[in-house]
Amino acid sequence: MLHFQVLGPLEVFDDGVVVTPTPPKVGRVLALLLLRANQVVSTDAIIDELWGEDPPPSAVGTAQTYIYQLRKCLDPRIRTGGEWLLTKPPGYLMRIAPSQLDATTFEALSRQGRQMLERGQPEQAAPLLRRALELWQGPSLANLRRGGLLQAHAIHLEEDRMRTLELRIQADAELGLHRQLIGEIRSLVATNPLNEWLYGQLMVALARTGRRGEALQTYQDLRRVLDHQLGLTPQPELQRLHRELLSHGEPEMSSTWLYRSVLSAA
Repeated sequence: MLHFQVLGPLEVFDDGVVVTPTPPKVGRVLALLLLRANQVVSTDAIIDELWGEDPPPSAVGTAQTYIYQLRKCLDPRIRTGGEWLLTKPPGYLMRIAPSQLDATTFEALSRQGRQMLERGQPEQAAPLLRRALELWQGPSLANLRRGGLLQAHAIHLEEDRMRTLELRIQADAELGLHRQLIGEIRSLVATNPLNEWLYGQLMVALARTGRRGEALQTYQDLRRVLDHQLGLTPQPELQRLHRELLSHGEPEMSSTWLYRSVLSAA
């Protein structure tokens, strides 16, 4: 059975052998069909992805040629019987099973992990969320030149990846793995300097491993970044967490905001 990868470079595997179409625009057509699998993708959408607002006069015929090349490349490897790439006015429909696409598997694992976390079962949520994140091999569709439609899909997938990562961090925090989380969250803060939720998790992890001074310094770092870049102050929940650390040395009720906010965002 063919397996398709979009969580990283676009790749197609047939029993572990790479059979990815090599023409760049054929790859972009394939990616668009995959990201709208089992839905009709109009010829107009394919033209928009490939040429934007300035398509050539031959755009329709050229798009049909790319569909023909895609079928020619993958038809010999389809062993399930029946058509897999159907002509369905006003365009085409790619028929695949959920297990054939890594993005679909990722979404299912992430959803299951979130449900386990909502049920108060972080020990079951964490491995599901790890499995989801392990499917990623780099930025989505990293080997393709992305037009507007594929770029929008890639941004959406990256947002889903970040939400899943936050859920996994929350699950690990509930399991008491604060010390193990500190280095990872520091790295994430460096690459996501406006993500207040990450700062809050870092403050809690530091405080619960006896590093209250560093937790308080983390708050000051966030305050400076928000003020310098946006003219804002940290949100009230983080201000409350800061006061708790100053007065008690340990996060109390404010840390529950981290749990509620990550679930509501997922």
